[in-house]
Amino acid sequence: MSDYRCEGTEEIIGTAEDPLVEAHQLVAGAFDRKLPLKLIGGLAVRELCAAFPPRLRRDQDIDLACLSKSRGAVVAYLVEAGCEPDRRFNSLNGDRQMYFTTPAGRPLDVMVDRLTMCHTLDFRPSFNVLPLTLDVADLLLTKLQIVEMNEKDARDIFQLLSAFSLGPATASEPAISQTRLAKVLGSDWGWWRTVTGNLEKLPGLAASNPRLVPKNANHDPLEVARELRAVAESAPKSLQWKVRAKLGERVRWYELPEEVAH
Repeated sequence: MSDYRCEGTEEIIGTAEDPLVEAHQLVAGAFDRKLPLKLIGGLAVRELCAAFPPRLRRDQDIDLACLSKSRGAVVAYLVEAGCEPDRRFNSLNGDRQMYFTTPAGRPLDVMVDRLTMCHTLDFRPSFNVLPLTLDVADLLLTKLQIVEMNEKDARDIFQLLSAFSLGPATASEPAISQTRLAKVLGSDWGWWRTVTGNLEKLPGLAASNPRLVPKNANHDPLEVARELRAVAESAPKSLQWKVRAKLGERVRWYELPEEVAH
């Protein structure tokens, strides 16, 4: 398995060629203006797990999230910051997703209110927990909801589980919110099935590729994964969850997302 970095990328960390530098500037500028704009995806993991070796590509896209109630102000801010909007795409899809090109020429996707992939995560309830990224629990869910999980997704999961423990989440002490996880997993059997299935894969992935686990981990990621599994099992289940559970895997419980053409 690869080490998730292109040859020679170590030398660009922290420079203008590093996509996180541009992404951080955008979300930090929005935070200063009290605009709801947050990092998601692999760059958000890098932002939160700065002590761990980064997963880095020179051509890495920037993925952000915003709230629909401030969408107009976010668009105006990004344009002022030098981002070029795809006006046709945004006019057709702007209620759920917007597309820009940054001043450095990088693709920039902005998800509005929700991230829809194999499952749909409404990130509005915990959007304001952290200043520059989605809440840790939500960021972890965006990775654990991927049915066809690849190496980069697994690495991001291990980094988050190595950096954060379960507990109440605050801006000063980020954590993986048990309350948030229980709410999402207890209300939707499909979410529960995919997340628990991926958690069960982690010991095998760590055994086959030990480099997935950061050497200077703050927490044992497999132990945190076991605790997450216990949260999923004990979470109060909605009536909808129980009805869907009776069908089980006889009916597909996830979507296979397709790339949206820009």
